[in-house]
Amino acid sequence: MKKQYFFALFTAAALGILGLSGCSQQSGANASETSGGDLLSQIQERGEIVVATEGTWAPWTYHDESGALVGYDVEVMEKIAEKLGVEVSFVEGEFDGLLAGLDSKRYDVIANGVDITEDRKEKYDFSVPYAYNRTAIIVNGDNDEIQSFEDLEGKTTANTITSTYTDLARSYGAEVTGVDDLNQTFELLSSGRIDATLNAEVTFYDYMNQHPDANIKIAALSEDATQAAFPVRKGEETASLLTAINEALAELADSGELSELSEKYFGTDISKN
Repeated sequence: MKKQYFFALFTAAALGILGLSGCSQQSGANASETSGGDLLSQIQERGEIVVATEGTWAPWTYHDESGALVGYDVEVMEKIAEKLGVEVSFVEGEFDGLLAGLDSKRYDVIANGVDITEDRKEKYDFSVPYAYNRTAIIVNGDNDEIQSFEDLEGKTTANTITSTYTDLARSYGAEVTGVDDLNQTFELLSSGRIDATLNAEVTFYDYMNQHPDANIKIAALSEDATQAAFPVRKGEETASLLTAINEALAELADSGELSELSEKYFGTDISKN
């Protein structure tokens, strides 16, 4: 049926009925709308991999002063796309909607520092980890009540609802306020409307680099590092894409490019555990 659809488009274009063929991701077309085959074949056929990201979580994925989308995730995925021989098209959205968009095949993969968890592994397949990071409890500079994860009991925190940080905070008895992005989180913290927030250690250091006068601090760090990876939909359709991504990541690690990008954006190498 899809072949007939594309044949019809081609015929219409040849007759001059359509001025242009194809459609952009912005028009609402699903990332998987190509002819048959596994997802990698579809991506290579259209010459583009559609990647979902927030665009508001520095230094993972954000906009620089010129408005360009940059960050560790952005450059890593650009290098992967290059090795796949395709262009990369980033589609930005709030984190809570990224996984839902992956489910509905709007995107091929997510690049947003997504932690591997047991719950997520039940629904998605993950690439090999490309970043390791400890979780920080971040509080106002004058807050001495919270000094450990156990001290979150009965306290208020803020994070995007589907993030692993929300689950972790709730597991220690905190009441979590849902937000859209990191900027809202720090606004709530600075104004005293929440007691703390959980986030990546390197995110805190990046925020302090951008806001050196911010009166916040790390109250505690997790002992174990989380593992960030690229999630794709489960199933045989995505197996070859996942293999290709893993091979690309291995090449980037062996060449030292992953370490270089990590140093560039985080000031330290988080590509190794």
